[in-house]
Amino acid sequence: MFDVKQILAKIDTGETSGVEFKQVIVKHEKIQLKSSDLSDEIAAFANHKGGLIIFGVEDKTNKVIGIDKEVGHQVVELLSSICHDLLNPVLVDFYIDNIAITDKKCLVYIEIDMSLWLHESKHGYFYRHGDSKRKMSTAHILRIGQVRSQARIIHFDEQAVPKTNIDTLQKDLYQRFIDNDSTDEALSLQKRNLLTQDGVATVAGLLMCSQKSDDYLYNSFIQAVFYNGIDKDANYQIEAKDFKGALDQQIINAFKFVERYNQVSAIKNVGRIERPQYSMKAIFEALVNAVAHRDYSKSGSKIRLFMFIDRLEIYSPGALANTLAVDTLISNQITRNELLTRLLSEIELGDDIKVGRKYFLERRGEGVGIIMKESEQLSGKQPIYQMNGEELQLTIFPAKSLQETFA
Repeated sequence: MFDVKQILAKIDTGETSGVEFKQVIVKHEKIQLKSSDLSDEIAAFANHKGGLIIFGVEDKTNKVIGIDKEVGHQVVELLSSICHDLLNPVLVDFYIDNIAITDKKCLVYIEIDMSLWLHESKHGYFYRHGDSKRKMSTAHILRIGQVRSQARIIHFDEQAVPKTNIDTLQKDLYQRFIDNDSTDEALSLQKRNLLTQDGVATVAGLLMCSQKSDDYLYNSFIQAVFYNGIDKDANYQIEAKDFKGALDQQIINAFKFVERYNQVSAIKNVGRIERPQYSMKAIFEALVNAVAHRDYSKSGSKIRLFMFIDRLEIYSPGALANTLAVDTLISNQITRNELLTRLLSEIELGDDIKVGRKYFLERRGEGVGIIMKESEQLSGKQPIYQMNGEELQLTIFPAKSLQETFA
């Protein structure tokens, strides 16, 4: 995600192996962009090291021309359509946005990540070389394809878990992600990357479709503790639980744990007024984020949730993904576990979890914003994100009781 200054800085630098400009001509209120040529450009970035295409800039002079806001949405829709319909396989690691530069003009950009796969576009296989695209030779295609199949660049949640197979997974759990009428369940699970081509369970398959993932992926669970004090002191420990099983059930159980100790104060004035210590909507977002974005390759630590009388802390193993920083979490979205987030976004919440959404994860990048806003509105104190070594710590503060407020 870029702001105006960042985009203009990219334009000022000119086209590179990671940046391309496109002018948008409009005739009769229709944009004049050739989707087949654009599919080649997008594939070239995905097949290389990723990059940025900015629309509304003259590519020879770097002059910012802009796009009429009334037709900017056409560019966005065309780019989305290309990624889904004109590339094989479908491109999923991209971000499209528009930025206003005047009252009537905007720029549109698409940010493309380096893909795990080679993508074929309308005119073949392309890669980025200097400030232009080039067609891949057969030898280049084979070499890149071999490199990208290596586990070192495959997302960890898609990697195979040794000594597992389809029988390691629980049928009622994996049927949530495949066609119930499937005559070949193993093939269907392979298509969803829950099983490898060799029939071995993937990390995501195990985490979402087994109640015993901790047997293979050590510490892949949530530990929750409630202290009736302000320190981690066994003398004040009221309850401690380890929540294991499929990730969505871990989230629900941890959510209900917090809900159980989330004290609600009330006063009777004109009518009854109630105030909980914590926004359960914020707690839900925090738990989903911790589960979806933790580094499961780190077996030395688990997700830990601590409730004290003056704060709630959640620790998620793993340094921040890619170029994320603590102070940009609210405005940036980079997914460490793309497959896990996709699976969580397909599971509907039960009626007993009332957090204003239908699915576990909405994939709009709003989670951190909701945590900050909901919590600060309730308590008057902004939650704190900080890195502790290779753990991301979130601290949320409780609201004061209504009795204290109106005393």
